[in-house]
Amino acid sequence: MERIILKSPYDMHLHLRDGDMLEQVIPYTARYFSGALVMPNLNPPLSSTKTVQSYKERILKASQNTSFTPFMSLYLTSNLNKEELLQAKQSGISFLKLYPKGATTGSESGVSAVLDAQILGILESAEELGMTLSIHGESHGFSLEREAEFHPIFEELAQTFPRLKIIFEHLSDRRSIALVEKYDNLYATLTLHHITLTLDDVIGNALNPHVFCKPILKTPKDRDALQQIALSAHPKFSFGSDSAPHLKTSKESSKGSAGIFSAPLLLPALAELFERHKKLENLESFISKNAQKIYQLKEDSKEICLCKKPMQIPQILNGIVPLFAGETLSWSYECQK
Repeated sequence: MERIILKSPYDMHLHLRDGDMLEQVIPYTARYFSGALVMPNLNPPLSSTKTVQSYKERILKASQNTSFTPFMSLYLTSNLNKEELLQAKQSGISFLKLYPKGATTGSESGVSAVLDAQILGILESAEELGMTLSIHGESHGFSLEREAEFHPIFEELAQTFPRLKIIFEHLSDRRSIALVEKYDNLYATLTLHHITLTLDDVIGNALNPHVFCKPILKTPKDRDALQQIALSAHPKFSFGSDSAPHLKTSKESSKGSAGIFSAPLLLPALAELFERHKKLENLESFISKNAQKIYQLKEDSKEICLCKKPMQIPQILNGIVPLFAGETLSWSYECQK
């Protein structure tokens, strides 16, 4: 049976929720990834060192896996100050997450004016402390143009804070690729769904709320351009799933919560994609080595074995509909010795 071994996989954009849902979804990541950057947009948001540390303790308790490291992030609000940032950094919290107010799930407490003097002062302190700024980069304009409309803000921040590492999270628009390549301190994450799906998967036939997400899935040209970046393991791009679980009832309600739950199938699905395009040799760089270089992570001893064996994706898992529900992948986590 054909097998591949992946060393130290990292998911650099992950939503775990809290309470019962945290306990249900964390095993899918803790079992197969060395670490993951956990998003702070809970309710209420994690905007203090104390609340982030408490959340980390709950994650570690739920994961029951000492070989998994949750990298924690602090929710950026105008109330932050240098003292709080220093306390966070000394506690091992190196990431700030910026949400434009109202742009996505859990962004109600986000930033109304990113280039406001108060926010810029906070980012100046973050730069001095050597923190990393992760940004959900979207405006409030037309849905297919929101990412491109946010480009000037990325440019302003990259130029103003050249020593601040800035992450363009879940990049979805092919026009954003050149922007990432333009600035030495600008990097990006790519999701499985943005490199495999398009807007047609949401609304092209019957409405499918389970692949509705933000930033919204875009055109085949966008998907194909991002896919080529992933397949080539472009050194400025790392893998971040943006796996975001919502109950089936919430996804199918009139509000239609934004988010795709991909955690249970990430590595087998990526292996299938990379093999199909004869780029399997680049998979480890995309999901491991690039993250190690960009985020200065140490390679650990974790190795994940994938084998060429059919993997059936359930229709539903703990009340959550996963990505590719009901489909069969050609790669599986279940390797037989």
